[in-house]
Amino acid sequence: MLVRVVLLGTAAGGGFPQWNCACALCTAARDGTLPSRTQEGAAVTGNGRDWWLLNASPDLRTQLTATPALRPGPGPRQSPLRGVLLTDAEADHVTGLTVLRGAPGLRIYAAAPVLAALAPVRAALDRYAPWTWTDSLSDGGFVLAGGLVVTARPVGAKTPKYLPAAMARPADAWVTAYRVEDLATGGVLVYAPCVGVWTPGLDELLSEADCVLLDGTFYAADEMGTAVGARSGQAAMGHLPVTGPSGTLAALARHPRPRRIYTHLNNTNPLLDPASPARARVAGMGIEVLPDGAESAL
Repeated sequence: MLVRVVLLGTAAGGGFPQWNCACALCTAARDGTLPSRTQEGAAVTGNGRDWWLLNASPDLRTQLTATPALRPGPGPRQSPLRGVLLTDAEADHVTGLTVLRGAPGLRIYAAAPVLAALAPVRAALDRYAPWTWTDSLSDGGFVLAGGLVVTARPVGAKTPKYLPAAMARPADAWVTAYRVEDLATGGVLVYAPCVGVWTPGLDELLSEADCVLLDGTFYAADEMGTAVGARSGQAAMGHLPVTGPSGTLAALARHPRPRRIYTHLNNTNPLLDPASPARARVAGMGIEVLPDGAESAL
């Protein structure tokens, strides 16, 4: 059986439209001109029975309800969910863990600094039902139920703003990408929704991939200032822009073989508009922007 990947959500933190934003794109989404999007996350399976979440957004309940393959049953408390792979400790990627409270036997994978940052949340959730919390960067990777083998690679040091200064050590591996391989078919998914610096390790991952879900947060480096007058741009927020000499579009041009999909789109990103020149440019390179709920097989 092929690996199946469902895009549960494709927007950056705050979703699309963002609740407190009246930019042109958010206004179009509220008017129904553009489709709304929930906050980024995905789900993957190797056998159609055992599903693993890739991040857990605040919109997780809505996303699970909207995805038939992830609905409970046949028993009254049975679920196909086996656990969660976290790429970082950002609120929009971990808050959904609270939705899963009480589900027995879940396994949560994350880098050691992320696990440490989540210590209070872990303690609270384990009071409902004990979970297994594992360092995703341990040597040799790990095997998931359903025939998937996973390795994690550090891709950034961005720390969440909610952390006290003593815990926010930027030298640590706070952000990771995941390589998910199907043991039966050899198909490889690379999941990297948060990329602050393009590294040789990312080139290595993409050279082996059949499909990549990549950080598309900002189309341009000055996008936040242009769209909403914000002072902090992509550099401060830990995301490479799509365009520009060091952008992800130039990097993806070196890897034409895998299926390439942008996700984690900020509400200011013109890629949200299918009729925009930005979308045409990306599509012209064979790179996709898909809606919430889109499913891929590899």
